[in-house]
Amino acid sequence: MPGGIHVVDLFSGPEVQLIDCRSSAEYQKAHIPGAVNIPLLDNEDRAIVGTIYKNEGREAAVKAGFRMVGPRMVQLFEQYSALQQQANLVFYCWRGGLRSQISATILEWGGSKQYSIKGGYKAYRHKVVHGFQTLPKLKVLGGFTGCGKTEILELLQSQGHQIINLEAIANHKGSVLGHLGQPAQVSNEMFENLLWSQWSSLDPSKPVFIENESRKIGANVLPETVYSAMESAEFIQIQLPKEMRLQRILSEYGSFDREALEICTHKIAKRLGGLQLKQAVSALQEGNVSEWAEILMAYYDRTYEHAKQKRGLRGSTLEWNWAQPEDSLAQLLDFNRE
Repeated sequence: MPGGIHVVDLFSGPEVQLIDCRSSAEYQKAHIPGAVNIPLLDNEDRAIVGTIYKNEGREAAVKAGFRMVGPRMVQLFEQYSALQQQANLVFYCWRGGLRSQISATILEWGGSKQYSIKGGYKAYRHKVVHGFQTLPKLKVLGGFTGCGKTEILELLQSQGHQIINLEAIANHKGSVLGHLGQPAQVSNEMFENLLWSQWSSLDPSKPVFIENESRKIGANVLPETVYSAMESAEFIQIQLPKEMRLQRILSEYGSFDREALEICTHKIAKRLGGLQLKQAVSALQEGNVSEWAEILMAYYDRTYEHAKQKRGLRGSTLEWNWAQPEDSLAQLLDFNRE
């Protein structure tokens, strides 16, 4: 006998697979991280049903939806059944209404208990928007471009320490070059979802290391509460010799197409200044990537120092040695136990 459809609060885990029943357009805009999109109605059908609902009412819209879904029921059942072999399925739509209920019912007819999320994606977004009020103890790593703050976070994570890698979540490294070699950025709503997915799993009794960032990372914007927490958190300035930073920047960006680097450079033309822009572009055209990198590094050093002073960021300084990163990491951890 069928086990019935159970409406549950948000939950997840290795034994759960979330099924997003919304249209592909809704899913692509933003969804619960880890969810698989199996639309009950495609983008066109959803628009048609919406128009019918507006003009003729709920009953007419429901009938139209049933007519559209009917021919696909076997296909949907097979898709759900295949996924159910690996995990318990939890269905959701926008408000936990008909789309998720119908989807769960299709599989429930096969004889197993099914779940849908109470309040749907809308309830999830409410948790996200209000979820950044609980703040862990942050330790912010700052430093001039090229000093390796992201690599330090990765090293900390490999040693079992809590981190939030904002640039990895945003698919952007923050500077005008930050999109190079990165996947396309997600919507800001999805960025918040991904950030909260990590944020909510943190142990509040332990510190969390995070890189110093502007509130805007490419096209994504940090929630105000997160940015404010970073502003008031313990600040650690990572120091690295200028020549070593230059080599690291060349290693990271020097292999990109010269035309792409030139386009990026023109994006900061006003802030760079006419003379420096001309010198930077000429260096690229002549194949002197090192000179180009020095000009941009000097610009970002000035920008960073100005922002640091403006934001009142003060803390301690740690000389980092990339020849012996484990030793430097030990110093960082000892330093932060003081």
